[in-house]
Amino acid sequence: MKHITLSGDNYQIGYQLGELGSDAYLREVRATALWSHTTALENSDRLQAMQQQVQQHFPLLWQELRGLADGLQAPLDEVFAWNCRGDLLPSTSDGCTTVTGFTDAGEALIAHNEDGFPQLREHCGIVTVRPQQGLAFTSFFYPGSICGHTVAVNERGLVNTVNNIRASERPLGLPRQILARAALDAATIDEAVAILTSQPRGGAFHHSLAQCGDARIVSVEATGTVQHVQINSRRYGHANHLIHPEMSAVAQTITGSSASRQQRLQQWLTQSEEQPLNPAQALTILNDNQHADLPILRLDPADPDEENTLATAIFVIGASQVNWTLFTDDRQHACLSDQQP
Repeated sequence: MKHITLSGDNYQIGYQLGELGSDAYLREVRATALWSHTTALENSDRLQAMQQQVQQHFPLLWQELRGLADGLQAPLDEVFAWNCRGDLLPSTSDGCTTVTGFTDAGEALIAHNEDGFPQLREHCGIVTVRPQQGLAFTSFFYPGSICGHTVAVNERGLVNTVNNIRASERPLGLPRQILARAALDAATIDEAVAILTSQPRGGAFHHSLAQCGDARIVSVEATGTVQHVQINSRRYGHANHLIHPEMSAVAQTITGSSASRQQRLQQWLTQSEEQPLNPAQALTILNDNQHADLPILRLDPADPDEENTLATAIFVIGASQVNWTLFTDDRQHACLSDQQP
């Protein structure tokens, strides 16, 4: 998987990101039913109001979106709509599974399967972004999307991994991908939580957060109507639907795959919740295929949610440094590894 460094102002960052993904966006993303359903709403009053909110609250990220559209060679309204797909539609083809815990040495560990369109497998990558304003970060990227809604770590050693939530109610508010990108500029976990739970908010996400020098692993379930933050002090697993007991009244769609993956995680936790977690153990559960039809590791071209596991990222967050590894097709040997900061 390619690892590319981008630098410049926010428009230039967006433009370079667009150039990276232009061919795949024009050929692959535009061919999906999800793209058609999403962009059919690009001229809606709702989307125009969301644009105004982004321009008001995050003007630099609006410039990043403008650059992204120009780099993709696509209309801005279309690209903005695509980056709001989870705020516009009740269900999108984004999945993901996350496991967290602490090593024998007391270091936080976050491991994450990034699930998305299988046809984008060869077109995704890792980017290290060094903007003129804001914090540098390293993130997984999809063609046509700004960074931040997948797996990322910033220069302050803040790790953020994201799971899709299919909340039924999506009020008018800031797009979830914009808030996720904005959180990469947070200097602390608490700053990131404040951004991710800010209102008004449109779509829903789950975030797992940890940071160098901070002993916490924080789990955030944020929807457009309610949010909940909890501290995880032992092993924890989260597939892509709301599971915090405090969020039980929130209406959502839980696909068969999401339910199956969460059930398997709960079986794993029942056996080992109090034990330390190491990278090999985290990779083992994220490679799990015990359920033949709806496994945690998703490789079936006929997956019912149109999702496959494109990459697995494992972050070990120490007192002053984050060590991360990335696995793709070879599930035993990492294709990339690095340290941050």
